[in-house]
Amino acid sequence: MWGGRTGALLRPWGLWPAGVRGRRPLGCNAASLAGNNSPQCWNCGGPGVPKRGDGFFCPQCRALQPPDLSRDYFSLMDCNRAFGVDTAKLQNRYQQLQRLVHPDFFSQRSQTEKDFSEKHATLVNDAYKTLLAPLSRGLYLLKLHGVEIPEGTDYAMDQQFLMEIMEINEKLAEAQSEAAMKEIESIVRAKQKELSDNVSKAFEQDDFEKAKEILTKMRYFSNVEEKIKLKKIPL
Repeated sequence: MWGGRTGALLRPWGLWPAGVRGRRPLGCNAASLAGNNSPQCWNCGGPGVPKRGDGFFCPQCRALQPPDLSRDYFSLMDCNRAFGVDTAKLQNRYQQLQRLVHPDFFSQRSQTEKDFSEKHATLVNDAYKTLLAPLSRGLYLLKLHGVEIPEGTDYAMDQQFLMEIMEINEKLAEAQSEAAMKEIESIVRAKQKELSDNVSKAFEQDDFEKAKEILTKMRYFSNVEEKIKLKKIPL
């Protein structure tokens, strides 16, 4: 599965999953590799993968290296650091990384590599889920710019908006038919689309305070969406 043409494509970039044909034995002459500024490989002592490179394996002994926790999710998932994300490209990247670091590929490797694989997989999953959803993506992007919205913060929402949320919640509580539920879902979906478009413009203009205000509103509607899902579950 990993040999032939695929192996030839992955080898130059250090993208080679564990336990596959073509992997070198875990060991090399580290002394001959002195002078390289890359982090040292935990296994062979040689220069490891460059911190901002796209390889996950030591170029000398092919041992899986620990995840770079300083790398942000956009970089890891090969996305531009912006609110607008190509979700199809994001999904392809996720699948690519799963094929590289999924723990199933490391069942016969050392305990160290198994541990690193688990950490890589967790990081990749967190990055994918965060960037996939507009709300979590926006909150994460805001955080990268040094702005956070703590849980439970109302951010001084205007009364008109709060009344709008209250009315939707009341309609949801009173909804007894599938048609009524679909109508509320449609309203919330349209509101989220409008807010998502607006927050994208705010980020493009580096207006982080405006983005913060809009994302807070999106969080209110996200709570309504969760209530809708719960109400759909049969008792």
